[in-house]
Parts: sequence; structure tokens; C-alpha cells
Amino acid sequence: MREFLWDLDGTILDTYPAMVKAFQQAVQDMGATITADEAYQLMRQHSVGYAEKLIAARYDWDSQQIRAGYQRYEGQLQVAPAAFDGAEAVLSRVREIGGHNYLMTHRDDSAMTYLQQAGLADYFTDMVTAAQPFPRKPDPAALNYLLDQHHVDRQQAVMVGDRNLDIEAGHNAGISGYLFDIDHLIQVTSEPEVQVADLNELLPYVK
Repeated sequence: MREFLWDLDGTILDTYPAMVKAFQQAVQDMGATITADEAYQLMRQHSVGYAEKLIAARYDWDSQQIRAGYQRYEGQLQVAPAAFDGAEAVLSRVREIGGHNYLMTHRDDSAMTYLQQAGLADYFTDMVTAAQPFPRKPDPAALNYLLDQHHVDRQQAVMVGDRNLDIEAGHNAGISGYLFDIDHLIQVTSEPEVQVADLNELLPYVK
């Protein structure tokens, strides 16, 4: 593979610690509590949106109120998240062989800020963020946009992410999917072509 489409949160950057704290604070503001472990597992195994809806249903709340609080706190707490070990090595190898890296994230323009802080922004040829009106993964529309815009050979392209929905989005776009599951937390249902717990394990697949 030489054309890599990347998820951001939990794949390139370790943004989950701040995300979990923000979610806990949003729930606390509404009068309840959630453990860091439960919040993390809900986000990793599903999504932040899933966690919001589940907790809202548990307490008969409006999930939009949790979302508003979460987004407010997450923006405050998320400060220069660190890249996972191996992220730069794989991004660099892709570029060295003449391939390209693309970003597909549901995060807003803060994605570029965080990549710049981590020294990784220059490795990316293009990106799709929440600023563009694409449906959420596993819908393949955003991936199809990047693939078509840059005339990517789908036989040489792969979606890299930390959740089933990332792999499903890749498959829905007609490309391979590599699952990064650092803590072996995912109940894998998406049939990724490759599954790793360390991004460095992807280096042999960059050719």
C-alpha cells in the first residue's frame, strides 16, 4: 500500500485522555457521574456520539446538552495531544516511497493545529474535517471525495483507524482497512485486512 487515508483521534494522536475528562465533566454538570473507564470504552468501541446518546437515555436527558458540555470542555482540555509511537515513522515512509497521506476526521479545524503541534502536518497531502459537509463514517462519501480528487488507485489505498467504523468506511469506499487497536479493546466485526497494536507494525505494508 502507498496511499494512506488516516483517522486522527486515537489513531495518529492520543486525544482520548482529554476527551474522557471532558465527557466526565459534561456528565457531572448534569448531575451524574461516569467512570473514566466506561467513557473510554464507549468512545473507543463506538463513538462519542454513541456515548452521549447512551448516557442521555440512561438518565432521560437530552443528548444535545451532553454534547454542548463535552464540546466546551474538550476544546479547553485538549492541549497539544501527543502522537502515538510509530505514527511519524509510517507517515514518513509513505512519503519516502512516493505515496501520499490523507486525513479523514470528524474533528474541526483544530485537527490541523494539533498535527502542526505534533510536527506531522507536512506529511499530509489533503484532508477532510468537520468543516466539510460529509456524512459521518462509515459512510464512504468523504473517503470517495479524497480518492477521486487525487485520482488514487484504490488497489493501493488503505484506511487506517482505531474503530470498526473506520474500517467499514474504507471497505465501503472499495479500499482496504487497517485497524490500530493499541489496547486490544475492540470487538472486531469489520474484518480488517491488517490489525496491529503498534503503528510501527504497519511499516512492512508500506511498499
